[in-house]
Amino acid sequence: MSACVPTRTPDSPHTQRVHPAHNPPRAPHRRFRVAGADVSAAIAVFLIALPLSLGIALATGAPLQAGLVAAAVGGLVAGRIGGSPLQVSGPAAGLTVVTADLIHRYGWRTTCAITVLAGLAQLGLGCLRVARSALAVSPAIVHGMLAGIGVTIAVAQLHIVLGGSPQSAVLDNLRSLPAQLVDLHPAAVAVSALTLVLLLLWPRIPGRMGRLLRKVPAALVAVAGATTTAVFAGLTQPRVELPSWSSHALAGLPEGPVLGLVAAVLTITLVCSVQSLLGAVAVDKLIAARPGVPAVIGRSDLDRELLGQGAANLVSGALGGLPVAGVAVRSSANVRAGAVSRNSTMVHGVLVVAAALLMVPVLELIPLASLAALVMAVGIQMVSLHHIRTVTRHREVPVYAVTTLGVVFLGVLEGVGLGIAVAVAVSMRRLARTRITHDESEGVHHVHVRGQLTFLAVPRLSRALHHVPQGCRVVVELDGSFMDHAAYETLQDWQRTHIAQGGSVELTSRRTGTATDIRTGADPSMDSDTCADTEGVGPDASPAPAVVSADTADSPLAGCRCRPWTPWRNHQCDGPMQAPSPGGRTSGHREGLPVEPSGGEPGGRSSGALLVKAAESTRSATTSGPARSTAPASPTSATAQTGEAEHAKQGEHTDPAEDTERSQPLGAAGSRPSARQLVRGISAFQRNTAPLVRGELARLAREGQQPSQLFLTCADSRVVTSMITSSGPGDLFVVRNVGNLVPPPGEESGDDSVAAAIEYAVDVLKVRSITICGHSGCGAMQALLDTEPGDARTPLQRWLRHGLPSLERMADPGRPWARLAGRAAADAVEQLCLTNVVEQLASLRAHESVARALRAGELELHGMYFHVGEAQAYLLSEAVVGEGGAEVFDHVGVADLSA
Repeated sequence: MSACVPTRTPDSPHTQRVHPAHNPPRAPHRRFRVAGADVSAAIAVFLIALPLSLGIALATGAPLQAGLVAAAVGGLVAGRIGGSPLQVSGPAAGLTVVTADLIHRYGWRTTCAITVLAGLAQLGLGCLRVARSALAVSPAIVHGMLAGIGVTIAVAQLHIVLGGSPQSAVLDNLRSLPAQLVDLHPAAVAVSALTLVLLLLWPRIPGRMGRLLRKVPAALVAVAGATTTAVFAGLTQPRVELPSWSSHALAGLPEGPVLGLVAAVLTITLVCSVQSLLGAVAVDKLIAARPGVPAVIGRSDLDRELLGQGAANLVSGALGGLPVAGVAVRSSANVRAGAVSRNSTMVHGVLVVAAALLMVPVLELIPLASLAALVMAVGIQMVSLHHIRTVTRHREVPVYAVTTLGVVFLGVLEGVGLGIAVAVAVSMRRLARTRITHDESEGVHHVHVRGQLTFLAVPRLSRALHHVPQGCRVVVELDGSFMDHAAYETLQDWQRTHIAQGGSVELTSRRTGTATDIRTGADPSMDSDTCADTEGVGPDASPAPAVVSADTADSPLAGCRCRPWTPWRNHQCDGPMQAPSPGGRTSGHREGLPVEPSGGEPGGRSSGALLVKAAESTRSATTSGPARSTAPASPTSATAQTGEAEHAKQGEHTDPAEDTERSQPLGAAGSRPSARQLVRGISAFQRNTAPLVRGELARLAREGQQPSQLFLTCADSRVVTSMITSSGPGDLFVVRNVGNLVPPPGEESGDDSVAAAIEYAVDVLKVRSITICGHSGCGAMQALLDTEPGDARTPLQRWLRHGLPSLERMADPGRPWARLAGRAAADAVEQLCLTNVVEQLASLRAHESVARALRAGELELHGMYFHVGEAQAYLLSEAVVGEGGAEVFDHVGVADLSA
């Protein structure tokens, strides 16, 4: 270890022994504590839940106290027992239509009994652990159901907004709407209009004051503002009436036809369960996208969530409350408010109880028209344009439309049933719809199969193959993700016969990325001869059909099969029959780095030995597969790339069925695996990618490059800049060198290639940002740690001297160490990788062109760290670079748009 390596370790206080050595430690006294974040989140959720609970109760026709009972029980019971810690349960707008219909048919006490029975049914389903089955419902059906319920709510509440009373059916409400428009009540319309205006404009208040005011929920502001105005203006209109709790109606024995009651219980169970489980999955996504999430917040246990919802409905129904389900608005508010445990949901329930007991005089001042306007707005928002665009993109508009119309005009259960029927019909049509065409071009017959190849398509496939003449060359292109046994045997038998008659067959697929020789008759799912790079493929990965040319039977790629989820790695497939090298490795298989020949300097460390040792540490530090690292031909390379060159190579499928004839022009070199690999990659680009990017590249050729970013990163082959940044042609100006180093300007015997690239990017290309990206398991940083003082005999050692300031920065006890958000560095190599990014940013600022652009406010600097094994990027913002505190690299989440 070099003398520059720091010897300090992170502070770790030692715990003192407080019990005798041979006695077990006493169990700590557990105290119930509520984090401050949970309290603030509970207050935010309570302020949203209070008016919504009253409004939903008003929309269903139930006693208004029933909404408060459901909100309190949802927070306390479902919050304590449920499997989604941050999901908030209570009366949901999605249950409004169902509950209103039940109250109209059976009365309030029987509706409470139905809620109790639905809770028992949910408990039974939770015990059977079938919660995951509810997620099998098509999202188009769920979105259509919510949209239909939203339309029903909005139409019904519109009558109250206008000062009238709604009917029980949507058609009745629509027929009576013209008469209601003629007979307007000005006080109700004014209060409703004020509520809607506040509801819409409050979240849009600009400026710093707006950010502070927006912390108060818009629903609370709208209802409170309308109530205050109505009180001070002396408007006479119906208001909230909360009777004494002593006269509150509880659940009674169910009365009515048995089949109708059973259907009602099933409806409540279905709607509550599906909405709650889908809400739990959505809350998991919100939590994952939130930075700095505590490790104690795990993923939702859906079976436990179903048990919690069942218990909540049981208690709510017994106490005379509305049905309970997980609600999206309150759950998202809980997550965004910073809740860290289920205590926030429970505290919100306690606040609802306190309000129901202590705030009755204040609640009775709220006009019913204000609550109706609030619920009408919620109903309109349930018809989500985002959902409509999603179902349109996935071609599920018929399912969405039928479900929505069925819910509006027939009912929730009937509409969902129609939606399921249409979804099944659409799926069957897609499975059975297969287009098979046959054409001839330049003596080659092409058979195109577009769609799933099942037994239903076998007659058409046989007819198309029958029209192919004997002895000709045939290309069969399979454009689908599924092939059943009947279609597989049909292709296999025809291919064997056609080859026996002197013809050739090439089977290709642009989508699957899998390959096997269909002539052998081996079932693709039983093929055990895979490529070297198939790690991480679990037993659930189902390979797609065979797609290898019969002409390549003698090719080293015959029998090589790459998985569909890694088509960009197909260029690393090596033939399984290659002879092992004397060292025990298969020839052509790249692992580690070449060691310097024995003729190197005796007793000294060669550059190859340093990087071989670094490669060994890299393999032990990464978990995503065998590490591959290549020593560059020169110490540094500043390369202007558009980003698409890498993206096209990595992102497109390299067809394993390329004829070996393509490599013949290379002469003797054509027989080497590396040459065949290069030609196959270029051929795949010309065939698959070039037609897609030719127009964009032609535009760039005419207009010239105008990249917005300079991206300086390591030459490590695992760091693919275009893939990490999702960039395309013309987006990035890339500089790559060993160790992502930025030599200081003007240094004697320095390197001008990096400085030239920086000057060209800033002064000529006018880039707006520069990013320095380090990565985990960096071989250059390992070599730097292993370098002895005075070692500068090889080009690599002379280049690595530019990293010595990073070593000195890490060894300086007066500087805090750079770290990742949530944890310290895993080892000395990772610590040096992080420190090196910070140090190279400081070196970058010393360049004249960069300093001038920074002073003019025309440039931003960013530090980035990419963990290869986790496929996770971390960003160091410019605000913390150069400050006295510790530099922290925050992880970039799925929904993080700040970068």
